[in-house]
Amino acid sequence: MINQKPIFESITPDFGHSFTYQKFDELRNNKNNAWHYHPEIELVYVNGGSGKRQIGSHISYYTDGDLILIGGNLPHCNLTNALTENKSETVIQMLPNFLGENFFSLPELKTIQSLLKICKGGIAFYGTTKIKIGEKMEVLEYQTDFQRLLSILNILNELGKSQEYNILNAEGFAIKTETKDNDRINVIFNYIKSNFKDEITLDEIANLVNMTVPSFCRYFKKTTNKTFIQFSNEYRLVHASKLLAEQNLTIMEVCYESGFNNFSHFNKSFKNFTGQNPSEYRNELKTVIQ
Repeated sequence: MINQKPIFESITPDFGHSFTYQKFDELRNNKNNAWHYHPEIELVYVNGGSGKRQIGSHISYYTDGDLILIGGNLPHCNLTNALTENKSETVIQMLPNFLGENFFSLPELKTIQSLLKICKGGIAFYGTTKIKIGEKMEVLEYQTDFQRLLSILNILNELGKSQEYNILNAEGFAIKTETKDNDRINVIFNYIKSNFKDEITLDEIANLVNMTVPSFCRYFKKTTNKTFIQFSNEYRLVHASKLLAEQNLTIMEVCYESGFNNFSHFNKSFKNFTGQNPSEYRNELKTVIQ
């Protein structure tokens, strides 16, 4: 696990198709939970449920479903698993030039062209956009291939006009296949993923990738726009959010299960991260679910 790097996923549309469309439900789950990347743009709608996002250097927790647009070669984990309790998951994957090298350069498609540029960092949509576009994506199941193509263009155009979104990685975090540094950052990410419940010192993590502590700190900040301590703490806080939503644990138990060894520090960090203390967060989540 420590030496795992994002897996390159080869996506091949069915014969006669320029894009891939998949619909998953409780009887047919999306099992691709590995940390992976691919050159295709990926649009994912999760209908209901809650879970963890890890897209590039961004980590967060979503509730009541999700709508995410992931740029090409941006490493990510699947948004759903057996515990997410979502009703369904719809996934569309297409190469940026799936309709030809210059298609999106047409003046009528300027909105989509802008969207494809900013999605390199990953975009999370919310509000009425999430609901409206989610419904349109689910209707694809009943359309012909030609109708799906037109619907996808319409969906991308509406997403490009929406103001209800957050960019997850402002500077982007795409894998550059010619850059040897990719192995290093992915060793770090996977090490955090496996060991976040324990204290991870700067000496330990720097040594893991054969760097001095100062060099490692500069490298990590330049790559992720976050300090290592900030990133690892955010990972723990997202895990805490997940436990508060899904497990019947006391807040003290959530604190220690998330890798914090100081309850006061946990409460303060959680409030800084979410705007609420753990009790307020859990109570509001219960209200939303009800």
